[in-house]
Amino acid sequence: MAQAAVPQHAAHGHDDHHTRLSNENQKLAMWLYLASEVVIFSIFIGGYAIFRVNNPASVKAVHQTLGLVLVTVNTFLLLASSYAMVMGLRAIQMKNRQQFMMWIGATVVLGIIFVGGQWVEYRELAHHEITLAGISDQFGGFGMRFYAPTAFHGAHVIVGVIWAMVVLWRGSRGHYDNNPIGVEIFGLYWHFVDVVWIILFTLIYLV
Repeated sequence: MAQAAVPQHAAHGHDDHHTRLSNENQKLAMWLYLASEVVIFSIFIGGYAIFRVNNPASVKAVHQTLGLVLVTVNTFLLLASSYAMVMGLRAIQMKNRQQFMMWIGATVVLGIIFVGGQWVEYRELAHHEITLAGISDQFGGFGMRFYAPTAFHGAHVIVGVIWAMVVLWRGSRGHYDNNPIGVEIFGLYWHFVDVVWIILFTLIYLV
């Protein structure tokens, strides 16, 4: 019996090593993907920063026209979604599936509300004739510099919401009970989206 236990223990150790290696590879792949996204967002942010320096009056006029209430509330909701994401990961690591579903569900809801808030903001911008095609409008072409980074970010939020729904569905069936790496990978993406928004919010709305 003792001799039979040795290869079984070795096999178990091999499985653990394979799982750890797979988890590390998945994390590395996600970090590489996020690095490529940093490059793209940096181009958008750099383009807006140049416009901001060269057209301070246009930016000031937009700020006075729109205000900050809606986007500030939206920013708070997105930050809250990151907290919910953290708590969801913690719950599944503690094998508390019910709490996991509650927190990841909250992440989904908050993400959807954020996208809805951005849609409302875009409608308000259109009402003031701030459009993507506007190059020589009363705001000096602010629209085309504004929509590129914010809409690209909004697309990432939509992808994140869909991904969160998949994570929620798989988690409800016990997929992450023994290895929550899928939740952790999603968390890296979601936190990245939040960090990018903080940068955009600060540069576009506050500076």
